[in-house]
Amino acid sequence: MVQFIVGEKGKGKTKELLGRVNSEIKKVSGNVCYLDKSTKHMFELNNKVRLIDVSEYLINSSDEFLGFISGIISQDHDLEQMYLDSFLKISCLEDKDITPAIEKLDDISNKYNVDFTLSVSCPESKIPDSLKSKIVVSL
Repeated sequence: MVQFIVGEKGKGKTKELLGRVNSEIKKVSGNVCYLDKSTKHMFELNNKVRLIDVSEYLINSSDEFLGFISGIISQDHDLEQMYLDSFLKISCLEDKDITPAIEKLDDISNKYNVDFTLSVSCPESKIPDSLKSKIVVSL
């Protein structure tokens, strides 16, 4: 399953995402991973959550990002959930159509039983109609 938390910059998407991950870590039996553009939120995350600073890796396209996601999953068979903060930035999809990448994430989610929650910095009105059903929070 892929879910979105959408809203313009500064509306509280990261706070919502952090709240969700810290709540879910108490319920899941497997592992949880949080991908971000920095380690700024390291001390706001439960210590059982694996934080990955995507900016430390040489990712220059959405295809490379999806390969990176697949690599994380291949190394952790107990991974249940992934939280992707600043999704458009870390996936190299700013000002681009996100539909193909989301479809691929859906395929990955279904095949490996990993749920994805993404914070997407844009208003709900700019999310393609085919993806609006994935919005769980609009700020």
